[in-house]
Amino acid sequence: MRTTAQWQAADASHFLHPFTDFGALARKGSRIITKAENIYLTDSEGQRILDAMSGLWCVNVGYGQQALIDAATRQLKELPFYNAFFQTATPPAIELAELLAEVTPPQFQHVFFAGSGSEGNDTIVRMVRRYWDILGQPERQVIISRKNGYHGSTMAGASLGGMSYMHAQGGLPIPNITHIDQPYWYENGRPQGLSREDFGKVAAGWLEQKILEVGPEKVAAFIGEPIQGAGGVIVPPETYWPEIQRICDKYGILLVSDEVICGFGRTGNWWGCETMGFRPDLMTFAKGVTSGYIPLGGVMVGDRVAKVLIEQGGDFNHGYTYSGHPVACAVALANIKLIRELKLVEQVRENTGPYLAAQFKALEDHPLVGEQQTKGLMGALLLVKDKAQGTPFASELEVGMVCRGHCFGNGLIMRAVGDRMIIAPPLVITRAQVDEMMALIRRALDLTLTDVRAKGWL
Repeated sequence: MRTTAQWQAADASHFLHPFTDFGALARKGSRIITKAENIYLTDSEGQRILDAMSGLWCVNVGYGQQALIDAATRQLKELPFYNAFFQTATPPAIELAELLAEVTPPQFQHVFFAGSGSEGNDTIVRMVRRYWDILGQPERQVIISRKNGYHGSTMAGASLGGMSYMHAQGGLPIPNITHIDQPYWYENGRPQGLSREDFGKVAAGWLEQKILEVGPEKVAAFIGEPIQGAGGVIVPPETYWPEIQRICDKYGILLVSDEVICGFGRTGNWWGCETMGFRPDLMTFAKGVTSGYIPLGGVMVGDRVAKVLIEQGGDFNHGYTYSGHPVACAVALANIKLIRELKLVEQVRENTGPYLAAQFKALEDHPLVGEQQTKGLMGALLLVKDKAQGTPFASELEVGMVCRGHCFGNGLIMRAVGDRMIIAPPLVITRAQVDEMMALIRRALDLTLTDVRAKGWL
């Protein structure tokens, strides 16, 4: 077995990581993860780490589930691969399509498989525009999304997303994609003295303003995450999504829910749109469909769109080599069955989700915490300089990264999005493990407070 230094040297020599300053990482050296079990990781130095981010929002059933391992092994022996081109299908893909139709809202009876959430959102762009073209309205090309939303990092996915630092590289966004502001009350509503409920309606109204600016006859769809994940676990006011639904219905545009993070129980229901109270025409999924054990993504296609594509569309000239990959679909079948067997959705809704919310609420007494938000097993803490005024730290201080360093140093993976510290632990986490996680979070906050005071930042 190689030493940590040897792994790091090989990594720096050959492996270009996603969303990374390659030179800086090569100088610092990667953290080498070697094993995992339940909600814990082990690195090459033998440190045990509580994974409060579920890998990357995906390991919902935790690490080491034998049912998923066995499903992959059986399928690899029987049929390791065949494609879905040439008017061909495999039993795992068909069975998964049936099961997904069963666990999604009733308007969804069809699925288009992809390899990831990014590919799913590329499919959304192609499918939405094809839908309007078939209906004789090819001018409906514009898709509206939100600033600070995240929809992947392919050309179309990154364009749909509203991350300015991504748009700065590669000539993005592609044409006919535009953005409105995010429904972030603490930043955009609180300074104006608006209640969360009033702000939710104001923020939704930005969609109608954009539709009228572009021209309703040119708008194809609106896409959003029920709860913004990579943007910082920003939970919109309860009034937001119902008003978005009303506006989409008013102008006849398609409503797309990006469920890559929120789907498969994360918010306390099978789907984030169910938690937030809206009825999409299309849903992107990935991550939790296999609990990250093997790549798989796709799009749930609602009756409104499917009927047109099937009855009037002819060839849909889009797809992937790995659409409906039999091993991925077999693992997804085992994963969804395990979620049901363990009653994880109900557990998040009735037990661990409310418990996490109470523990996060208790952190409001910490001098650094300006706002806390949770929904199901997603949570965020905003670190601020002045709680009373809501004054942020200067962005160049990177206080969130200081806190993240203390998290890692004490055996906890907690992500920093600017100065918002976020979590999304595996859905199998217990109350006792929530307590363990919260003790680590409070310790990291205390160490961060000591640092910022010592540096004179407070």
